[in-house]
Amino acid sequence: MCGIIGYTGSTPVTPILLEGLKTLEYRGYDSAGIARLQGGAIQTIKKKGRLSCLAEALEKEPDAGATCGIGHTRWATHGEPSDRNSHPHATEALALVHNGIIENYAELAAALSAEGYTFSSETDTEVAAKLIDRLYARCRDPLDAILGAVARIRGSFAFGILFRDRPDVIYAVRRDSPLLVATGRDGSVIASDVPAILSHGRQYVRLDEGVVAVLHKDRVDFFDGEKRPIPQRLETAEWSVEQAQKGGFPHFMIKEIYEEPDALRRTVAPRIQNGLPFFDDPILDTDRLGRFKSIHVVACGTAMHAGLVGKALVEKLARVPVNVEIASEFRYRDPVLDKDDLVILISQSGETADTLAALRHAKAKGVHTLAIVNVIGSSVAREADGVLYTWAGPEIAVASTKAYIVQCAVLCLLAIRLALIKGTVTKESAHALCEVLLHEVPQAIRRVLDDREIIERVAPRLLHAEHLFFIGRGMDYSIAMEASLKLKEISYIHCEAYAAGELKHGTISLVTDGIPVIALVTQKGLCEKTVSGIREVGARGATVIAVCSESLASTHEIPAAHLLTIPDVGEELSVFPATTALQLLSYAVSVGRNVDADKPRNLAKSVTVE
Repeated sequence: MCGIIGYTGSTPVTPILLEGLKTLEYRGYDSAGIARLQGGAIQTIKKKGRLSCLAEALEKEPDAGATCGIGHTRWATHGEPSDRNSHPHATEALALVHNGIIENYAELAAALSAEGYTFSSETDTEVAAKLIDRLYARCRDPLDAILGAVARIRGSFAFGILFRDRPDVIYAVRRDSPLLVATGRDGSVIASDVPAILSHGRQYVRLDEGVVAVLHKDRVDFFDGEKRPIPQRLETAEWSVEQAQKGGFPHFMIKEIYEEPDALRRTVAPRIQNGLPFFDDPILDTDRLGRFKSIHVVACGTAMHAGLVGKALVEKLARVPVNVEIASEFRYRDPVLDKDDLVILISQSGETADTLAALRHAKAKGVHTLAIVNVIGSSVAREADGVLYTWAGPEIAVASTKAYIVQCAVLCLLAIRLALIKGTVTKESAHALCEVLLHEVPQAIRRVLDDREIIERVAPRLLHAEHLFFIGRGMDYSIAMEASLKLKEISYIHCEAYAAGELKHGTISLVTDGIPVIALVTQKGLCEKTVSGIREVGARGATVIAVCSESLASTHEIPAAHLLTIPDVGEELSVFPATTALQLLSYAVSVGRNVDADKPRNLAKSVTVE
């Protein structure tokens, strides 16, 4: 969630820190601050609110051209958003920024208080800063102090640390929370995510857990828990600076929706050989995949909704039972797991705390695990037995769009592959599905994008709604759940998704005159049933907006005030054009309500704490 940036080199640090924090805004934040070494002292400036508030505060502070510093954007977990709770947290000897959550902070704070330490904030981070301060006062060795503190801390963290008497040096260490280290032409950098390092070069190190990185102006040294120098693997960012920018669009979100056809092709094309699905991960070889008797899909939010689509596809095509679990519930309910089960973990960032915890729980039970993630080398990817990367490219907007599309695509390929192994589909049928997924689906999404103006004409009908419902049956219900999440995320309209057949079991009591109901109609065998549901809400005064496949719209009377048609790609793959259409509608409503679609309130891109 929080964003970390740090720089030491030959260039004034303040503009570099501000620019780095700006690139990390998408992670969500409520305050920001920096600490810089100048004049033999640590100067800390931090403010509640947007980066503009920090920039204004910095203009009032003398800057002697410091060339070493750390910065942070905070998303509150301990303590309300405020100046005093903002990072960095500092003592006379050091300053520290932190992403993550320290579980035993109260216990540590009590011990520090007994030794005379006082606290000016409500944060767990200040406890970490003062713990390291206490240890450093005793040993005068930064490595010993950091490693000693890490040994005492329970929880997740990524730390960037400055010591007053170690000029031009930054120390970094992590557990669970991600942290990158890079050396560029004019200095060394730490950052929470790739976009913040791109202006300094494309090569970086994804810091291993428990390793301490020591950044100097011209190099970075790495040490293990015994203070022994160790190598770290260098990675190359495949993203360009331009990819991490808006590319002329008003928001990252709409840019990323327009990237969906290409993202889908990048995900699917390398995994189709001779017209059929192909995976090169050993966990997905024919023998092993064929032995799995059931599948558990574990994820959060949008990724969980992709799992629901995967469940529908796997069960329909391969006849293998699939359970879809919310990651935050999975490990706490002690799920029944068998050695012949497969647990699939889905996460855009690969750093989602609940999903990572669920992965570790499954592995502790001896169950095979497979990760579906976008970020190469992320924690979930590295710890799972197997991994399928989605290769969607950077997704900057908080509300996920193209990541959901490619997650569904990977699950579709997996369903087809499993169906072939189980003998529940023919090669000809599998080949036809792959052909549609690879060629027709991207074209269908492009057609939806070309019809954006038609979709946007419906948005004014929703701008002043206080409540709204999505309904659908079968696969359409799964699509509706994600569409409802997307709209509420970026418009702040209260909306819910319901299986259309459940309306008469209670929900229809909430349908009143003029309330918008968005109905999905893409499943031929369920079309008449869904139309019945549309008539039910229409009879009670609802304003119905139907998203319907072109063939069903031409063969059935859809009793809707507004009919949005989408290209036909078959029932199994209708999720793709339908989702894009509903993403465009949600985005139009967000813009119409003057909500920042990229940074909706209270949300963050990468949820790295429980």
